[in-house]
Amino acid sequence: MSDAHRFGALFGSREPVTAEEFFAHLPPLETPRLLLRCARTGDAADIFRYAGDPEIDRYVLWEAHRTISDSRAMIRALIRQYHTCQPATYVIEERKTGRVIGTIGFTDYRPEIKTAELGYSLARTKWNMGYATEALGAMLALCFDRMRLHRAEAVHDIRNPASGRVMQKCGMRCEGTIRSRVFNKGEWCDVALWAMTEDDWSALTQA
Repeated sequence: MSDAHRFGALFGSREPVTAEEFFAHLPPLETPRLLLRCARTGDAADIFRYAGDPEIDRYVLWEAHRTISDSRAMIRALIRQYHTCQPATYVIEERKTGRVIGTIGFTDYRPEIKTAELGYSLARTKWNMGYATEALGAMLALCFDRMRLHRAEAVHDIRNPASGRVMQKCGMRCEGTIRSRVFNKGEWCDVALWAMTEDDWSALTQA
């Protein structure tokens, strides 16, 4: 059973909501070990603790945080997203410690074709613990069971195959490599495109 399958039960019994309703009232998501919630001003120290790590910065589109002011600026940007009902990003809180250990959310949303793109980052100290898979599984359940999307996508730099393994564990399918898709850290990067459709989700959760 995939991790996404396990989290389908979180939302399957609820009435669907429109995307606009969702972004206007971003709901917290709980998994066995994590809480996905809106960012708060008090999260700055936790975010700076992991976002200043150059190893985290290597494959994400944002620059490593040099001071805690960078982390505060990031939080302000996230809060603006919430207030303006834009496709938004959660912080990932580890429930046993109450500390923020990463982010996950919507990097793109196209309502006309009911498609969203997801992205995530996680503190290096929490790699290889299944946390990213747990968070992405919850997001896919949200996309298909609550938002009733047709398709969810995610990409990763091909030099970072660990991110692809997270997507695979959640039941997403690799659809190929897009050459020179992203300009990051001064160079054009090839990315692998992964996706899940509503039919894939139904097959996964009804198996």
